[in-house]
Amino acid sequence: MRAPNVIVILADDLGYGDLGCDGGTIIQTPNLDRMAAEGVRLTDFYASANVCTPSRAGLLTGQYAIRHGLAHEVLQPADVKGLPPEAVTIPKVLGPAYASALIGKWHLGHVAPHWPPTRYGFDAFLGLPYSHDMTPLALYQADGAGPLIEEPVDFARLTERFFAETVAFAEANRDRPFFILLALTAPHVPLVPNPDDTSGSAAGLYGEVVEEIDRNVGRLLRRLGELGLDDDTLVAFTSDNGPWFEGSSGPFRDRKGGAAWEGGYRVPFIARQPGTLPAGTVSAALASNLDLLPTFAAMAGVELPSDVEFDGRDLSGVLLRGKPSPHEEIVLFNNAKVAAVRTERWKYVVRTYYRTYDLNLARYGYPLLFDLARDPGETYGVGSLHPEVALDMQARVARAAARYEPLATAFAPHVAPASAVDHPD
Repeated sequence: MRAPNVIVILADDLGYGDLGCDGGTIIQTPNLDRMAAEGVRLTDFYASANVCTPSRAGLLTGQYAIRHGLAHEVLQPADVKGLPPEAVTIPKVLGPAYASALIGKWHLGHVAPHWPPTRYGFDAFLGLPYSHDMTPLALYQADGAGPLIEEPVDFARLTERFFAETVAFAEANRDRPFFILLALTAPHVPLVPNPDDTSGSAAGLYGEVVEEIDRNVGRLLRRLGELGLDDDTLVAFTSDNGPWFEGSSGPFRDRKGGAAWEGGYRVPFIARQPGTLPAGTVSAALASNLDLLPTFAAMAGVELPSDVEFDGRDLSGVLLRGKPSPHEEIVLFNNAKVAAVRTERWKYVVRTYYRTYDLNLARYGYPLLFDLARDPGETYGVGSLHPEVALDMQARVARAAARYEPLATAFAPHVAPASAVDHPD
């Protein structure tokens, strides 16, 4: 039996509430809604960070970014650090049997030895070194053999170009398994709609770029069918974090960059593979983008390296058979600090922001316990009503902090001065 092809479509700053299948009503997403109806939708899926660089590091490696020195904020054009070249990544795990490509945004280091992405197991790369609101900016191509090719960026046609390159790579490798990470730049600002798409959107420019993504998802799925690859290809759709200036967090609190709240981490997730994944499945199983690496390895029949401690878990049982989550808890980080822990029912928040201050709520005797089953918007702390739960969650936070936070000392990240942390005026 052929190992599955895998295409991950990663939107940039797309909110949980932007898709119709997740409750959105303003932006029209018929193709993604149909993809959900034909596959599996996870309602409790988390990005592994609330901003771009650490979330992408988590997705690609199956490990929290703190293990790689990338937990602090977002890489800027002047930065020289990046994902360590020895990091185990999805294409490295899938191995040479898979043709692999990164198409779109990288944002895990743009100076050698962290550049180009072909150093991390990808056979081909076409895309941007970092976010398209940063400068200097160019589009690059690399195949691991020839020189790095640079060309100007046509912002209005980036989404179209990235989907076209995805189709071309699938066509070129139709006779062998392939893995494609299609890392879109939309709907991150600046918002530059394709001039050929003139239908407009009730959600303005943001809606236009999301609806262009949706149209291209439809075209991609149709083309996979025409190539006879539909049943052999697992297509997953998600976002790197919650929405930024525009977009909807759905019923959840806050948005991108929020220290601990659901709106910054809870993101859409849809997976579709006709004949393999059961159509029309909706699951509330706890899951994270850390889980993609071990899940794809399991579905490809590949053993994980025994000398690497992965934070993600294999979701194949959830996707294929509707099994419960392999997670007892999900840990949420704000930079290199544990900000919250989520279990199936409960959420315990220990960090948030007041203005620009990163507040350690425990310092003020005010950690917050939320019952997400009754209060998904995290509006009422109920620790006084459930003291035994609060104690259990407090212990979970302490264990997570003891396990992960010391790892940050192995690196030298930029941190806020002590006088600006935990001291509101």
